[in-house]
Amino acid sequence: MRGDVHGGFCERPGVKFPRPTHRAIMVAGTRDDALALREEAAQVLARIGLHLSEEKTLITHIGEGLDFLGWRIQRHRKRGTNRHYVYTYPSRKALRAAMAKVKMWCRKVDTNQPLDVLLARINPLLKGWTAFFRPGVSSATFQYLSAYVWRRVAGWIRRKHPGISRKEFRRRYCDGGWWPRGQELALFNAGLVTTTRYRYRGSMIPSPWPLAAA
Repeated sequence: MRGDVHGGFCERPGVKFPRPTHRAIMVAGTRDDALALREEAAQVLARIGLHLSEEKTLITHIGEGLDFLGWRIQRHRKRGTNRHYVYTYPSRKALRAAMAKVKMWCRKVDTNQPLDVLLARINPLLKGWTAFFRPGVSSATFQYLSAYVWRRVAGWIRRKHPGISRKEFRRRYCDGGWWPRGQELALFNAGLVTTTRYRYRGSMIPSPWPLAAA
């Protein structure tokens, strides 16, 4: 949707729609139902001077999936069974964006600086990204991101110390192990972040528009 649209819009006079643009998923039974619902939503929005964005309005089958606010929502067959479930997990676009930022910081932070300076840039990014995607099927993505970040940070250290041996690398930057750390900070390990599952709360979520007023 484009314009001042709140996720739970209503038609009552005097309702104020906050900025910025809000997005919503509308679920329907068949494609014809979805088309009818889109037209109905367009009519409601037109009454308050708003309209749906054509390029951002998508009608798709859940089996084909969609990207929504960084999430990939798609139905898959559960491994080892014939049952199908709808899964939510980080989209490829969101993962590529996080990887691009890590790559950017590994290039931007000068190798004359201590490792702590680089980790101070990367760790908040990883903590925030994994916290956002915890309520989903994200473990495999976290592991992938963790391995990518390790390679980038290790590459930064090798540029800082050309020709450094593995033994010296582990002694100076990993306390004898394999996970990089500086004098004060250790690289945040996204692969160790545990995931949670969203639990439907339904009518437990308070609404500013009582159903009785409809």
